[in-house]
Amino acid sequence: MLIRVMYKDGTYGLVKDLVLDKLIHTEKIMQFYRSGHWVFIGREPVRGMGGTGTGYRRRQYDADASR
Repeated sequence: MLIRVMYKDGTYGLVKDLVLDKLIHTEKIMQFYRSGHWVFIGREPVRGMGGTGTGYRRRQYDADASR
């Protein structure tokens, strides 16, 4: 799945969901589009910033639950 992101320089791009984790962790993006709205890094909870488990584990759980 591709996710729309806004980089710190104001440009936009589409990235794979696994790349999104790295962009958030390395603070290369300001925001990304999720569930019909823009999520601003630092203002809303995002992957890897609280909660239990990692993004990979969450996605694996979601995949297993859908079977």
